[in-house]
Amino acid sequence: MRNHRASRPGRRLALSRLSLTGQFLALQLGLIVIVLGVIAAVSVARADAEFRRTESRRLLSVAETVASQDAVRVGLGDPGRQGILQPTAEAARSVSGASSVEITGTDRRVLTSAHPPAIGRELPLGDSRVFEGRSWTGVVTDGGRTSVVAHVPVFSAEGRLLGAVGVGREHPGLGDRIAAATPHLLLYLGLAGVLGTIGSFLLARRIKKQTLGLEPEEITSLVEHREAMLHGIKEGVVGLDRHHRITLANDTARQLLRLPADAAGRTLEDLAVEPRLYDVLTGRATGRDQLVIAGERMLTLNRMPLITRDRSIGSVTTMRDLTELAALQHQLETTRSATNTLRAQAHEFSNQLHVIAGLIELGEYPEVSRYVRGISGTRTRRTSEVISKVADPSLAALLIAKASLAAEQGAVLRLTGDSALGPLPETLAADLVTVTGNLVDNALDAVRGAGPGGRVEVRLADDSTAVRLEVTDSGPGVAPELAEEVFRHGFTTKAADDVSRGLGLAITRMICTRRGGHVTVEGPRFRAEIPRTRAEHAEEVTTP
Repeated sequence: MRNHRASRPGRRLALSRLSLTGQFLALQLGLIVIVLGVIAAVSVARADAEFRRTESRRLLSVAETVASQDAVRVGLGDPGRQGILQPTAEAARSVSGASSVEITGTDRRVLTSAHPPAIGRELPLGDSRVFEGRSWTGVVTDGGRTSVVAHVPVFSAEGRLLGAVGVGREHPGLGDRIAAATPHLLLYLGLAGVLGTIGSFLLARRIKKQTLGLEPEEITSLVEHREAMLHGIKEGVVGLDRHHRITLANDTARQLLRLPADAAGRTLEDLAVEPRLYDVLTGRATGRDQLVIAGERMLTLNRMPLITRDRSIGSVTTMRDLTELAALQHQLETTRSATNTLRAQAHEFSNQLHVIAGLIELGEYPEVSRYVRGISGTRTRRTSEVISKVADPSLAALLIAKASLAAEQGAVLRLTGDSALGPLPETLAADLVTVTGNLVDNALDAVRGAGPGGRVEVRLADDSTAVRLEVTDSGPGVAPELAEEVFRHGFTTKAADDVSRGLGLAITRMICTRRGGHVTVEGPRFRAEIPRTRAEHAEEVTTP
């Protein structure tokens, strides 16, 4: 039993090693053999029924002919003349081709038979009621042999029952019937085998053409490797057909794009994806490293169209989560901004020290004292103005540093007279510092290069529900048709083609949206509103 079980996988392995044509041929030949077997069984059964029906009628006619002969009546009516029955029965058997013609008296004892040992024994009747004066045909088994028989009663001229005549034809065995049908079955099997071979070759050739010449086990191996690869890589992968229907989406892609588990087979319209994401996935937005804001995540997407036989069959898009990278980039930008601020302050202090050193060399000591008091007062007034209006230390320090940076590039950064901001929770203060820094940097970029006179105004307002921020610059402002685009995917009007460019506004919107607020732009004025309480449905993501 153990060896038998172990042999089954071996047979399956051997079958799997057959080529596609061989597998189709083996399958079709197997089906042909089964069909021919069924046809043979049905044919034998029908032939058997036809044999019984035809032979029953013929044997009944022979039995009636024998029973109507005068010699049979005389032989049964006069025991002394029973000798004439055997020649009469043999003559009828030889003429009719029956296996046996047996005549019995009313005692059922056989008086004539082609087999001498059968004379004197009782005639096997089966279900026959011939001795009740009724003719009968049917099948009788005697001594292991099955025969189709006909029983006919014999009556005298006066109508008295004298005996019966039984005519039988031995039924051919199953082997004989199959042997008789074998030549035809072999012919059918040969024709079917030839047609099956040709059909298998043509079908396999067509299928292999559609499967790029790959065998089934190769296709299975490719599918298994593809599934392992798709679900093993960290990047998200989304495949679309030419009707924008999702054909594959690995776990990372479903998580990043918040796709349902049954996304495969559904179109992008059914899933109601965001317009920017729709444009990138369908190829309306072209280019490498397309940035998309999906919920509270920043993604970079790369789309590759699939073309087979000069015909587009869909596309594959890979994506990476840039949320953490954007946070690191912003931290780098913040560090760079702080470095620039310190450099500006160092430059300013260096110039002031040069002035003081020059006055000392000239011996203008009273002027040195006056100059020191002047610059100290200016810095003190600038710091006092910010601290008096902004109670949060981190935000106040940011605004003071940005003011020094603006002064270096020939611009002026100031708080509006009606600005007022009280103490803030730690998380809100961190988010507000990020939003303010991004908007101020964007405003300073807008007035950079415009020469002296550039202005950046910051207005802060606070109530029990939200903090409101307005940043206005003297630059050209944002065109109305770009008012939404600048936030959607890190849009930038700078000439440099750099992924890090324009991320500040995208991060700003992401932070505001996460807390349940919003940010808008109207010309040169950006307005942001950040609720004091984080929205309950917002998810925690890494932010600068």
